[in-house]
Amino acid sequence: MPWTRLLESAERQPAARLEDWYASLLAACPEAAPFELAVRGGCRAATPGLAFLAGYQAALRMLWPSAPLSLGALCVTEQRSVRPADLQCRVADLQVSGRKDFVTAAEAADWLLVAAREEGGGEKPQIALLVVRNGDPGVQVGALPPLKLMPDIGHARLQLNEAPCERLAGDGWSDYVKPFRTLEDVHVLAAFTAWLYGVGRDCGWPLSLRLRLLAVLAGAAEVARQPASSPAAHLLLAGLFEQWQQLSGELDQAFAAGPAEWRELWQRDRSLLGVAGAARAKRLSNALVALAIDAGQ
Repeated sequence: MPWTRLLESAERQPAARLEDWYASLLAACPEAAPFELAVRGGCRAATPGLAFLAGYQAALRMLWPSAPLSLGALCVTEQRSVRPADLQCRVADLQVSGRKDFVTAAEAADWLLVAAREEGGGEKPQIALLVVRNGDPGVQVGALPPLKLMPDIGHARLQLNEAPCERLAGDGWSDYVKPFRTLEDVHVLAAFTAWLYGVGRDCGWPLSLRLRLLAVLAGAAEVARQPASSPAAHLLLAGLFEQWQQLSGELDQAFAAGPAEWRELWQRDRSLLGVAGAARAKRLSNALVALAIDAGQ
């Protein structure tokens, strides 16, 4: 991406509605590739939650490059599980029925990517990824109570009853759901780091801290170019999160010395990058084996 755009000051945009905030981001950078969208969204975000939203949407665009220019959501979780064998949502004749229990930004989303089973009875689970339009017949979205973490980003349940859908080409699990975890990790990391860099620039943080935030962004740009399912991508991403962890103490000090507004947001949402830590650790372990790297002590 053109790094000079990151170094320019960007006016932070609050969000009365998530879809309006995202539309304003797309209007500001209509030609941006997904990684640039994540970074510029992080720079424009008034909160870590909005930075997360920018990274999440950028990851969806990496997953489905022809996605509409509007807010989307990935719908997988059922009964707290994303395992193919545990999914009960099913598609037949381009109609999908079932329930998803936890969908990020579903109320604001224009389109939904729904993982559903399509195999016959007694066969091994086969997952398809389907495009469903919010508001179509058979689509019901029910808001969940706000979380303590990023309360400005809503979550919802999704109920589908013979809702019309379009099937995306390929295997829904291996081509979409599985790689999305890595795509989301790297693009959310980039967006959140860009948010931090902007706060640090405005608050006059030490140059050494701001430079190391830029180094994380530069590393994330390289990881974003790797195939999301490759062991190398998982190894490099783990290195970035290790760098991130080393910055946490200095970030605490920088926020403690600055305005209360930023400090309170940091204290509330700082753990957003730790949500998928267990899954990343498993992918790192598999990558070390695949690349024949000794984990050491």
